[in-house]
Amino acid sequence: MFEAAEIGSQIEKQEYEEALPALRVDLVNAQYDLREAGFPVLIVLDGDDRHGVSDVVNRLNEWMDARYVETRVFGAPTDEELRHPRFWRYWRELPGRGELAIYTGVWVLGTIGERLTDRIDDTEFERRLAHMTRFEQALVHDGALVLKFWLHLPESQLRKRVKKGHKKNGGFHLDALDVAIYEQYDEVARLSERLMRRTGGGEVPWQIVESTDYRYRDLTVARSILGALEARLQQAQAPAPAIPPAAARVPPPNLLGTMDLEATLARPEYKERLAALQERLRGLSERAREQNVASVLVFEGKDAAGKGGVIRRLVAAMDVQDYQIATVGAPTDEELRHHYLWRFWRRLPRAGQLLIFDRSWYGRVLVERVEELASEAALYRAYGEINDFEEQLVGEGVLLLKFWLHIDDDEQARRFEAREKTPYKKYKITDEDYRNRARRGDYELAVNEMVARTSTELAAWHLVPANDKRFARVEVLQRVCDALGRLTGEGGTGA
Repeated sequence: MFEAAEIGSQIEKQEYEEALPALRVDLVNAQYDLREAGFPVLIVLDGDDRHGVSDVVNRLNEWMDARYVETRVFGAPTDEELRHPRFWRYWRELPGRGELAIYTGVWVLGTIGERLTDRIDDTEFERRLAHMTRFEQALVHDGALVLKFWLHLPESQLRKRVKKGHKKNGGFHLDALDVAIYEQYDEVARLSERLMRRTGGGEVPWQIVESTDYRYRDLTVARSILGALEARLQQAQAPAPAIPPAAARVPPPNLLGTMDLEATLARPEYKERLAALQERLRGLSERAREQNVASVLVFEGKDAAGKGGVIRRLVAAMDVQDYQIATVGAPTDEELRHHYLWRFWRRLPRAGQLLIFDRSWYGRVLVERVEELASEAALYRAYGEINDFEEQLVGEGVLLLKFWLHIDDDEQARRFEAREKTPYKKYKITDEDYRNRARRGDYELAVNEMVARTSTELAAWHLVPANDKRFARVEVLQRVCDALGRLTGEGGTGA
């Protein structure tokens, strides 16, 4: 793969200087056109020529309008970044629609360095590559233009670079990774080629650019960016990947129909168990804080199923420093300019904290499906994107629990009526609740498919019968305590 790029490509000074003025004008014009377009641009620059990467970033900022270029240089993770899942720092910095960002020092070379030094094994290396691929594909399927450049320096040129860097005065500054690339060049090349094969599919290919001659390197990268940007600006929208026709899809099983909605809990037993579980949860949340265990609880369910009541019983048991509640509504204008998972990645808890989502990313395959707010192709992809998102959380040590609270239609009608008649609860009932109730058949179909497609070994759904509020509250607390207990090494059997 790299041998094909080691042919000594170069551009003479006169050709370079003649090409530059028009190229700069075209780049700036394309930038301004992008600001009115409905897609973001992400340029990834990496490679074994790390100094070349820095030079190209500087050149792009010089040739384009730097006010509209967001440059993100990712060095060693900060303490705050280390307290979150690995891709958190990349998601939170993503450009919005109409924006252009340059990423350097990203998920690529660092992973190669970790494998090179045996800080991760081969299985983990492959897992990382899979997450990289799905991350990039998610952005592309959401409409982003993602361009990846690998700046390659042949071994003979790298040897000269290192020799120059070792001079006492002047020369290049070399850090440990530069030296490691030089000293283990063949192994770095092998791992790099493997990474590019795994993560350079048709939708987001790697472009290898020989970096020996800076004029060739800089013009090649800039021209490629301009060509891709102009081509995309001429498209009405990003091409949607093919999906199986609806008639060919297997209907989901009726999982909600298997639930025992008659499950109840008598008040005396409820009070006793609730108190014991809340006391246990307080101790477990303190242990989680001390052990830097992050937790994410997801609550979905039918309108009036009692999510708020369950959440109140959970947080009543914990110290306020140990939890946060994220109530999810319709996305803001800013959130609509990004991939739908962007706002959830940004909210993820730091190590030691518990975050409760009252509604969540599952709105993509529930509300947006029923209300036809997303394309069929986007919905079909969302299941895989969500599974990958959750796999990353669990893989980074996060406790993830997902609850669906379910009530039957008669119980929902009673609760709607009770809310209408209770002054301090009237705010809970809206026209949207009645509209959703009228489409309950569509919603139940969506829920059944959601559970069937996203209840995985790592992140299973817990279907909680909630006709009886007392039963639902204790059931959720019991499952949260048991899961936290297993993860933090709690002794005893619990409540």
